[in-house]
Amino acid sequence: MTKLINLGGTVPKLRCCCVRTFSAQKTASTKKISDEETDILIEDVEKSGVIILNRPKVLNALNLSMVRKISSALKRWQSEKNIVVIKGAGGKAFSAGGDVKTVVLNLQKPGGENYGRTLFREQYRLNYLIGTYQVPYMSIMDGITMGGGVGLSVHGNYRVATDRTLFAMPENLIGLFPDVGSSYFLPRLSGKLGLFLGLTGYRLKGADVLHAGIATHYIPSEIIDQVTHDIILNNKRVENILKPYSTADNQEYSLSPHLKTINDCFSPSTVEGIIERLADEKSEWAENVIETLSKLSPTSLKVTKKAFDEGIKKNLAECLSTEYRLVWACLNRNSDFYEGVRARLIDKDQKPKWNPKVLRKVTNEQIEKRFQFLSPRDELALP
Repeated sequence: MTKLINLGGTVPKLRCCCVRTFSAQKTASTKKISDEETDILIEDVEKSGVIILNRPKVLNALNLSMVRKISSALKRWQSEKNIVVIKGAGGKAFSAGGDVKTVVLNLQKPGGENYGRTLFREQYRLNYLIGTYQVPYMSIMDGITMGGGVGLSVHGNYRVATDRTLFAMPENLIGLFPDVGSSYFLPRLSGKLGLFLGLTGYRLKGADVLHAGIATHYIPSEIIDQVTHDIILNNKRVENILKPYSTADNQEYSLSPHLKTINDCFSPSTVEGIIERLADEKSEWAENVIETLSKLSPTSLKVTKKAFDEGIKKNLAECLSTEYRLVWACLNRNSDFYEGVRARLIDKDQKPKWNPKVLRKVTNEQIEKRFQFLSPRDELALP
């Protein structure tokens, strides 16, 4: 059970997505509660709303049930709240991403692609809802924040990193691509930083997430409860409350020595050109980046490059719609996505067999085909 926020004697009205009474102790007559019933905890505290991702055993990985409950709460609160706070339970992760293992296991069944299509469709709609939300929205990015967890955070007004934050979009490692609106958000970071993060899946830690422009604030993890408590009680003064706590002045930016190299090497128009430019650097850091890229899906790398090149010219809705078209091409048993998840998360042999195996065999025609519109019935419908 996630500890409720102490509000100085005020008992918040807590809605979990099941009808039950919360008790500090279990009794012999207590009915066993399924994980799905408690995967999201919802707290209504007068003019503040709190959402807790509550699957700590799987690092708060997002499933369809969670996406739907978060969406429902946000829609209900649009005319009721002054602030919405979202955080993760367990202390290890905000959210490690979407439950892609379940998506791929479903692909092994007849018609199993429908689960993935539904999950990605509703997840992208949630990302859009957050990005256009009229109520101030604050995510506490404490711990692992990757994939779907990034989608729950980066589109909001207040994005709070801590010393435990570990941020990445590592989808190319599993044959997918940086999604959940990454093709909108990441290209808008300074220089070529976003493309570097999207292609490589590089992990930013702690204050680096603020320095990179992803987080809006940075606080020590030990004061999360205090800050959240203050904001819930004073929900119209969010910026005034966060500012005194937020500081990263004494925290070095680990990528600072490499920003010039990133901007130079990630400027070419092709992934092959990027790798050639990195090779010309003849530095250990550049060699490590090349080695990282060599382990990723060649198709995913080229999809990411094109999506980011186009994303800088598009709005959030257009980027999410494009990403939804791209994900359709991944939801089959012949895809690099299927193979990547099999190798990384199911069989765990860590040896995905990408098809094609090398960049030069991924044609422009193959990539262009993935960006084509779906049928009107299948296109992502956004409000």
